[in-house]
Amino acid sequence: MLSFVNDYSEGAHPAILRRLSETNMEQLPGYGSDHYCASAKDRIRKACGTPDADVWFLVGGTQTNQNILDAVAPPYAGILCADNGHINVHEAGAIESTGRKVLAIPGHDGKLSAADVSRWCEGFFADANHEHMVCPGAVYISHPTEYGTLYSAAELEELSKVCREYHLPLVLDGARLGYGLTAPDADPDLADIARLTDVFTIGGTKVGALFGEAVVFTHTPAPKHFLTMIKRRGALLAKGWLLGLQFDTLFTDDLYLSISHHANEEAGKIRAALKAKGYRLANEASTNQILVTMDHATIDRLSHQVGMGFMLRVDDDHDVMRICTSWATTDEHTDQLIALL
Repeated sequence: MLSFVNDYSEGAHPAILRRLSETNMEQLPGYGSDHYCASAKDRIRKACGTPDADVWFLVGGTQTNQNILDAVAPPYAGILCADNGHINVHEAGAIESTGRKVLAIPGHDGKLSAADVSRWCEGFFADANHEHMVCPGAVYISHPTEYGTLYSAAELEELSKVCREYHLPLVLDGARLGYGLTAPDADPDLADIARLTDVFTIGGTKVGALFGEAVVFTHTPAPKHFLTMIKRRGALLAKGWLLGLQFDTLFTDDLYLSISHHANEEAGKIRAALKAKGYRLANEASTNQILVTMDHATIDRLSHQVGMGFMLRVDDDHDVMRICTSWATTDEHTDQLIALL
């Protein structure tokens, strides 16, 4: 059975497992105060071109989004995001559980446009009763998006400008950031993202790590008592060095980017084969997520040998399925899938 369901089916990159094994018996201080976390933070700051960035390590994506938005937005405010954004559809109400309403705006292939955010804010503050309404407290985007699409540098510039006009922190969810940075048409680099956002994350769970996400506060330090907030929300790891060591490895010798590039290359082969065989792609994304419209008979035929992810129902006879490569996808896996198509 081939698995193209997601990019976190495998454990961890061998380089990470080696370092975990080599350091297993070291006795280290807890909660991220060890030298591996310090080294990883320095490597991330250097990669982002932001020597003063405040870097933190958390255990998982949902906890990370919850903690960031809980920290940067007032308790009475909501979070603007695309209607198909991760916090709105796939995080089980984690943001709402902290008292912050998700204020969904129609997305465009997974993306939130600066014009729509500006229009929404303009309409909100023009309402004479807006003091009785849930005001915007932050803007959330993901890069790549839930649909594998990417923001261009120009789009990110425009969005950042609108956010600063309305004094809204711009939060970028980079759970799959490596795949976005190494896509064939990647436009903003890590330095651009650090410059244009207030907080962004670097995903480890979906890009080669056993688990873990890095949080980067780019222009100001994390809010006061952020560590306490993380612990309160269940995202603080006592054995914090396990996170630091993984990110230290990922950001050594460009490992993070090289394994992400590999996943995108494998996806590119599959995408080309789908087109050649007459399948209809749902979008023209260039990252490791491939969205393809299939009739139910094809889905049923393939499902006996290939694991894919369901994205959405198109009509009574067709669904959009997701084929997702990862850092661990091999040429053999890709060739076998193409043969089955």
